Amino acid sequence: MEHSKDEILHILDQYVHVRKDREILAKYLTDKPRSYEELAEECEVSRTTVFRTIKKYLFLYKYLPGEELNTK
Repeated sequence: MEHSKDEILHILDQYVHVRKDREILAKYLTDKPRSYEELAEECEVSRTTVFRTIKKYLFLYKYLPGEELNTK
C-alpha cells in the first residue's frame, strides 16, 4: 500500500501540531534527504533537533507503509 505525498501531509496535519516538527517530518518522509545533517541544514535546525523530532513521532509510522521510513 503506497501513500501519496498528500496522504502523508494529511496524516502529519492530523497528529503533528508544531509547525516546525511538521516541516521536518514532511521533508523527511516525502523528500528523502540523504542524512539528518542535510535535513537539519534545510530546515535550519540542529541535527539533534531533527533526530529528536523524528523519534518523538515514531507512533505515526504505523500509519505509513514500511518503504516510507528512512531511519538511520
